Amino acid sequence: MAAYSFNRGAETPLLSVWQRASVLAGAALLAACSLRTPPLPFTASGYVADGGVVRIWRKDDASGGVHLFTAFSPWYSGETATGEYRWQGENLMLAQQTTYGKPPQHIKIRFDERGGLSFMQREVNGQKQQLSDDSIALWRYRAQQVRATSDALHAGRVELYQGRWQGEGSVVNCEGQRLRPALNDAALKRIRQRQANSSMAVSVAWLEAPEGAQLLLVANENYCSWQPDPKSF
Repeated sequence: MAAYSFNRGAETPLLSVWQRASVLAGAALLAACSLRTPPLPFTASGYVADGGVVRIWRKDDASGGVHLFTAFSPWYSGETATGEYRWQGENLMLAQQTTYGKPPQHIKIRFDERGGLSFMQREVNGQKQQLSDDSIALWRYRAQQVRATSDALHAGRVELYQGRWQGEGSVVNCEGQRLRPALNDAALKRIRQRQANSSMAVSVAWLEAPEGAQLLLVANENYCSWQPDPKSF
């Protein structure tokens, strides 16, 4: 499921920071600009990765738990993938990923409160396999990278919005609210061009931060279908 409509047009400082350095370094710069009020318990953010776009939904609870859900959308080729990660404090409790390829692949790893392995499995085309120690170590490292990136984006107030384009510069988001993205003329033109070639309202995903706004994705796919429900997440 490739996202063929990624907008790589006129760049705002928001994304040019990430492209000059790394996603994490750029997010850290944003974090230094806007530590004003405590972050909300349920938030969404995202960034440009190699080959596509990553969207991150995050929920923090009062006991120090952190729950992340990620969705990777490739630009032109590759496979859509979702990930889920849970921490209790600084302890990783769960890392799992589903890759929607042919065949699809699902990996799930659980850890106990002491950091020891309690469950691990890879399932490919209905066949269950064990993971090597090196693979488990790699997934633990990847989870920590996702957490570090989320922490920086979370602190920097880089917020993800998405919904259906309504024309006249407005979007109805996944909660049914009408928003008007602060996108530049090039991004708005790209959305209108895509809408002109579609019989249904196209989906739009964009980022907003103190440094500005940036279009991430525009396509016929319903982006809200990936978004977790805050009540059950």
